[in-house]
Amino acid sequence: MKEFFTILDEKQVVLPDNIEKLLKSCKGYTVFNATLDLADAATNGREKNIYEVAYDVPGKGIFTEAIVQRVKNGIAANYTEPYMRRRDPGSMSIADDLPTDKKRFRDKYGYDFTKLQEETFDWLAGQELAVFFYFAGRMGIGSLGMAIAPANAAFFAMGLSMLQEMIPVDRLKEGSVLDSVIYVAPVFRHTHFKGKQVVVHKRSEGMHEVYAYNLYPGPSAKKGLYSVVLDQGEREEWLTAHCSAVQSISPYDNITTFMHEGASGGGKSELHQHILREPDGRVALGKNRITGEERYITIPRFCTFNPVADDMAFCHPSLQRKDGKLRILDAENAWFIRVDSVKEYGDDPFLEKTTINPTRPLLFLNIDAKPESTALIWEHVEDEPGKPCPNPRVVLPRGCVPNVVDKPVSVDIRSFGIRTPSCSKEAPSYGILGLYHILPPALAWLWRLVAPRGHKNPSIVTSGNMESEGVGSYWPFATGKQVTHANMFLKQIIETPRTTFTLVPNQNIGVWQVGFKPQLLMREYLTRRGVAKLKSDQFQPARSSLLGYELNYLTIEGSKIPSRFLKVYNQTEVGFEGYDAGAEILQKFFKEELQKFLKEDLLHTGKRIIDACLSNASVEEYNEIVPMSYQYSFSNLDDYEQSNGFVDMKE
Repeated sequence: MKEFFTILDEKQVVLPDNIEKLLKSCKGYTVFNATLDLADAATNGREKNIYEVAYDVPGKGIFTEAIVQRVKNGIAANYTEPYMRRRDPGSMSIADDLPTDKKRFRDKYGYDFTKLQEETFDWLAGQELAVFFYFAGRMGIGSLGMAIAPANAAFFAMGLSMLQEMIPVDRLKEGSVLDSVIYVAPVFRHTHFKGKQVVVHKRSEGMHEVYAYNLYPGPSAKKGLYSVVLDQGEREEWLTAHCSAVQSISPYDNITTFMHEGASGGGKSELHQHILREPDGRVALGKNRITGEERYITIPRFCTFNPVADDMAFCHPSLQRKDGKLRILDAENAWFIRVDSVKEYGDDPFLEKTTINPTRPLLFLNIDAKPESTALIWEHVEDEPGKPCPNPRVVLPRGCVPNVVDKPVSVDIRSFGIRTPSCSKEAPSYGILGLYHILPPALAWLWRLVAPRGHKNPSIVTSGNMESEGVGSYWPFATGKQVTHANMFLKQIIETPRTTFTLVPNQNIGVWQVGFKPQLLMREYLTRRGVAKLKSDQFQPARSSLLGYELNYLTIEGSKIPSRFLKVYNQTEVGFEGYDAGAEILQKFFKEELQKFLKEDLLHTGKRIIDACLSNASVEEYNEIVPMSYQYSFSNLDDYEQSNGFVDMKE
């Protein structure tokens, strides 16, 4: 192959001066054009089956960040510190002067980033580097970028090359321009940041630089480049939703597309799971945490489904039609799947089969495997004896996923998931959600502003208390202004009146432990029935207005769901007393979190919705602000603005 810079010259691709200077002055670099080559480099050569990713840390000596092993189905990497096995939501800082609501680097750390930036380039110049081009996005939506990492961290580069589309140098389009770059310098977390995960974003006109000072892909290769896409969308006025999606097909050939949003741990990846049967063929609905009672239902035949997206989906203007439904396209080239719910063989047969016999090497993180063995997704490393890591992961290319949908889809049901704790009279909590709720559009918008992170989040380092993930549930990795994203969400919701909104819990319904069964049963039921065909007496305003409409009854294939799973106050262990105390917790949380959005540039309709929440509005009052009805299908936003005063932003 021709020399790297010769190819770039021939293709008229100009690298930024700092990158060109780094590559021409560094100890050495290898340009990678295929993920398979990075898989070979992950253990410092295909002939080796184990490798320690270690660095000489001033004042600390040689420190091993991760142990990488070659396994039959790919590469398994395990971090030596339990802290590094989950994403730290406080890792981001901003090192530029462009508009942002995030903490600036100089305010967070007390000095200007320029000094650290120079030290970073000096350190990288002393390393053997791995370099490659990527496209952050899919099917022409997104931007071209470049990754520069120490060569001994090839496992990290491998994951990045899978999550984003890797672009071989000889396939670069003539005149291509870099829009982003990610620099990886893990040693600095020890020398400058007390061992913490830190990712610094430096934006400028036409360039978004990401400085990753750790080797966990979550805040950098995954969410860091999600930040790049969000930044592009903020400038161009379009959204990349934090969601999963499936096309579900009923036994009667009805096709319903579900889009499931929510904070980390909110059930996005789990939307792709099949419902497991008990040995006798029944389906476990839940187990009472107090009495130990178990409840089962019988479903003769399940729906089938085709996966669409796992964590990110473009809501780009080029995808939309004037039919009143939101259209989305998967924004990723591979999926970063958490497998903590797969605790033993048989818990997820389809994912187990896919990962045991993949069509190409996979990357496993926090999976207990031995060199040359087969990595099994239910074998999780332990953070300490007897305590499995809550965040085992596998990076799964879309091309390995059976029946994956490779085109844009129109969304029928847009759900929002929340991890809920157990709730009782003695220990009230916000675990008052029934199996699922129907939300008016105005309430759907509020849930996407507040985005509760929820109970026992397994994906990130957290206090364990109820916290907000922020607007869109992607705010921890957005770099701009919250109100800008809030306005874009509100416009999007109003412009897609034929997409129906639901709210669904996971883990607990009152005192009943249910796991992710609510969203899976919702998928089964609404694929068969559809919200538009619910009987008028089937739902009513929920006792807590923040929960929209609750179900009065629900029957799946002849199996009636007990009312205590639909209305938590019907559980004797909860009652009105426990429910109302939990509703107050939820209401207080919303009122506190919504204050940050009451800014001058918030759209007038948005201010009306927030004021309604602050005034304890009823479900009907929310519905009056933005009607929930298929008959309200405005051809464009101007029609809605004229009838509802939407255009008056600062009234």
